[in-house]
Amino acid sequence: MTETYSLDVEAVMARLPHRYPFLMVDRVLEVVPGKSLVAVKNVTSNEAYFQGHFPGHPVMPGVLILESLAQAGGILACESVTADERISILYLAGIEESRFKQMVR
Repeated sequence: MTETYSLDVEAVMARLPHRYPFLMVDRVLEVVPGKSLVAVKNVTSNEAYFQGHFPGHPVMPGVLILESLAQAGGILACESVTADERISILYLAGIEESRFKQMVR
């Protein structure tokens, strides 16, 4: 059986180079190394991007949703190897097809 565990924001920041306002993972609820990760991004009405996207109808930009997913994937990659195997920084090279089932408001 694979061990599962969680990570608080300090542990997330130890694994990602991103910082406010581009740190898009607030905590990790569950990690199964090499398999899966459940992460949380707390979205509040005072996020800066809601001021212009779209006024009166706040929607989280899709590119930021994808960035959140990329950061969660980076954490999973980090947790799936030994400390000696970790790469100091990972880059998302591209996404070919993506679809959103609903808006983040």
